[in-house]
Amino acid sequence: MASETTTAESYVEKPKTLAALREEISSGRTKAADLANEYYARIEKKNPRLNIYLSFTKERAMAQAAHIDNLAAKGDPLPPLAGIPTGLKDVMVVQGAPSTAGSKILQGYQPPYDCTAVARLEAAGAVLLGKLNCDQFAMGSSNENSAYGPVRNPVDTERVPGGSSGGSAAAVAANLAVATLGSDTGGSIRQPASFCGVVGVLPTYGRVSRYGLIAYASSLDRIGPFSANVRDAATLLGVIAGHDPKDATSSAAPVEDYAAQSDKPVKEPGKGGLRIGVPAEYFAEGLDPEVRAAIEKGIAALEAAGCAIKPVSLPHTKYAVPTYYLVATAEASANLARFDGVRYGYRSPRSATLSDMYSHSRDEGFGAEVKRRIFLGTYALSAGYYDAYYLKAQQVRRILAEEFLRAFAEVDAIVTPTSPFPAFKIGEKTGDPLAMYLADIYTVTASLAGICGVTVPCGTTQAGLPVGMQILARHLGESTAFRVARAVEAANS
Repeated sequence: MASETTTAESYVEKPKTLAALREEISSGRTKAADLANEYYARIEKKNPRLNIYLSFTKERAMAQAAHIDNLAAKGDPLPPLAGIPTGLKDVMVVQGAPSTAGSKILQGYQPPYDCTAVARLEAAGAVLLGKLNCDQFAMGSSNENSAYGPVRNPVDTERVPGGSSGGSAAAVAANLAVATLGSDTGGSIRQPASFCGVVGVLPTYGRVSRYGLIAYASSLDRIGPFSANVRDAATLLGVIAGHDPKDATSSAAPVEDYAAQSDKPVKEPGKGGLRIGVPAEYFAEGLDPEVRAAIEKGIAALEAAGCAIKPVSLPHTKYAVPTYYLVATAEASANLARFDGVRYGYRSPRSATLSDMYSHSRDEGFGAEVKRRIFLGTYALSAGYYDAYYLKAQQVRRILAEEFLRAFAEVDAIVTPTSPFPAFKIGEKTGDPLAMYLADIYTVTASLAGICGVTVPCGTTQAGLPVGMQILARHLGESTAFRVARAVEAANS
């Protein structure tokens, strides 16, 4: 658990790039086993304060590291992520390892299979260090909803890392993993990336298999990577993306070489620069002035790099938050019905009857935010309210998607703030759920529309808190988003 001291500290430490580490391992200058042990030692030192890791897969990690070292010793070709220390958000199942989704109700559950994204990481040579803290069932914007205590932001330990993938973002920021995976339902990769000053990727819906992801809202959930730089994020997405016969919603579209595509400038010789849309709706009242200044500076850098900046309109953005919280909670209500104390996880000792077991197990196993969202979703789906709430929300969702389609007919990418404010203090918003929900105001639109996006650091506030720029691209437009993100990263380095 995290320490209860109140002195703010910074634990930021930038990891080496994937390419640099892979080259060191390939040449024999670094052993994958030594690198893994180095990271475990670093975790042992930092984790008691930051509360990032919930559990470890050390035996599996060291076996993988030994395999990579054996390949290197024989001079065999190494896979793309050979020996890279990696962490996994605890909503992805790993065979034989605790998989709690940050909730008491899954305490003790050890799955019999691997999540597809996890299996693809390991097949590419990654060394899986362990499972990362998160808001319960990925429900939250601050990582304060975890049953195992809040994660602390490595930039300032008195502040939240964002949520729900706060542990995944914080692990990269504190160099407790070179790369991590998180999940994004309404901003849960992009917002923590912004708060912690790292890169986070929202793939197009269906680009990455959801098989083995503990579901929150099935039509919104996506798995994506975190890293310290854009090219590494592109490499990671290339590894985990692609069709999976175990997931009927996964896309059969070919996977591009995202890393190579990210190397392309935003203005190639003899061609016009990429067209960048700036929606006025994302720069309205409520945006922190320092965040606005950082984003505007990033937009100016894109223009200086040869991009054409163009205003676009997304007028239904103001309806995105209520639409999202109707759709997501309705799906959560259905998905979380399976956690009843019967099949796996926590079962209440107060179980005199079957009805008691259901009610007490769910009451004691779920946290307050999870219960709140189940109640909201069940109400929205109930007889007499389905048409007025859930069906109406799906109609607005379609309008939002069509607005993005029209915008992308005019521009190649859209840039916005990721969050209206930088990382806030632990406990600052827990008493006001609505204020917490509004933290997602700039991210839920892309989630509802199914498009892709990247959050990339683009500056800091006077207090040194990171600010992230959100770069959105059309369906399967990840390569374009990476190109724009590289230009912002270059201007900010």
